[in-house]
Amino acid sequence: MPAIVLVGAQWGDEGKGKATDLLGGSVDYVVKFNGGNNAGHTVVIERDGRREKYALHLLPSGILSPNCTPVIGNGVVIDISVLFEELDGLQSRGIDTSRLLVSANAHVIPSYNRTLDKVTERFLGSRRIGTTGRGIGPTYADKMNRTGIRVQDLYDEKILRHKVEAALAFKNQVLAKIYNRRAIDPDEVVGELLRHADRLAPMVADTSLVLAQALDRGETVLFEAGQATLLDVDHGTYPYVTSSNATAGGACTGSGVPPTRVDSVIAILKAYTTRVGEGPFPTELHDEMGAFLRDTGAEYGVTTGRPRRCGWLDVVIGRYATRVNGVTDFVITKLDILTGLETIPVCVAYDVDGVRHDEMPVNQTDFHHATPVYEHLDGWSEDITGCRRFEDLPANARAYVLRVEQLVGARVSAIGVGPGRDEIIERFPLRPHGAQHTE
Repeated sequence: MPAIVLVGAQWGDEGKGKATDLLGGSVDYVVKFNGGNNAGHTVVIERDGRREKYALHLLPSGILSPNCTPVIGNGVVIDISVLFEELDGLQSRGIDTSRLLVSANAHVIPSYNRTLDKVTERFLGSRRIGTTGRGIGPTYADKMNRTGIRVQDLYDEKILRHKVEAALAFKNQVLAKIYNRRAIDPDEVVGELLRHADRLAPMVADTSLVLAQALDRGETVLFEAGQATLLDVDHGTYPYVTSSNATAGGACTGSGVPPTRVDSVIAILKAYTTRVGEGPFPTELHDEMGAFLRDTGAEYGVTTGRPRRCGWLDVVIGRYATRVNGVTDFVITKLDILTGLETIPVCVAYDVDGVRHDEMPVNQTDFHHATPVYEHLDGWSEDITGCRRFEDLPANARAYVLRVEQLVGARVSAIGVGPGRDEIIERFPLRPHGAQHTE
């Protein structure tokens, strides 16, 4: 009954879709348990002899595996129009999307929260968080304030109308009196949501029960995080974080599956570091090397198209991810992007006002002022995109992986060497924690 949690170990965009695809043939369910359409996965698959790229925003990447059931869990916030746009886009390319299940307890993003998200960010100016403006944060705030709209509310118009009117009684005051925006008509919001109800209905389920029964049958369930460890609302670089729990613990609260059923935690670590939005970033590069990583690695947001901030690998962050997630296996992605560099700096500690920190500083101020302490590893010039065994990698590339493994404190089980689904080295099987393996 393997239940596997897949998380990002940095600020997102690590390439979680690559690991999901690697596991796809043996996974029966893929569950998105947090976030919304403010993040994306890029998955490259072979279809009819052609390599095709798919950008997924709200849907779990398991939607591309023909024998897998994709699930949107209760911890996700759903923009229903975006959901249907994405489904329509996949269907137009011949992808079967009929297996999708959506939790009745997932929250819906109403149009007024998208409006509030955008105007609030503009109002904050230099103090902005760097949100995508898609209404994610305001919808999670409504959830915590117990004023949110859930999927199941679409099937009781009386409850839906009551919730919308109650929310807008306050939010229209904010829009008009603080942001000088016109009030939003509750009837428009209710009508927009109800238009989606019939099409959504066949997908709606008690997904917690479905997943429990699947695990009882011995089927494999993969829990796929949106965003990443340092964007977790509790354990990330607050306040420059997302509005949900993107760490392994969020898989349980965001799906209704208890922690006693989780067998392993796989964390994705890009061979360098990227970040989108505001907030501290100790290893960020503002020079030609930052531009090299961005251009060579095609570091532009799947959902927003925003250029990503780029920097060297930070294993202090990697160790932190190991600890807070209980990582059993790491997957290093985009190792090929480092090909051609004579030396590769790796941040192994921080200097904060003359004091060395080998672990994440306890407060945000120290992290903001942290200067990276680098260890310089020898690079390689050989093309590694054709490598399929660890032994095929150049000696210096192997040394890079082994040193990172030592520094982060958990084994590196797979290494991405290119964008294609087959361009990966599976050094050790990505197996449930405690299963037997040969090293």
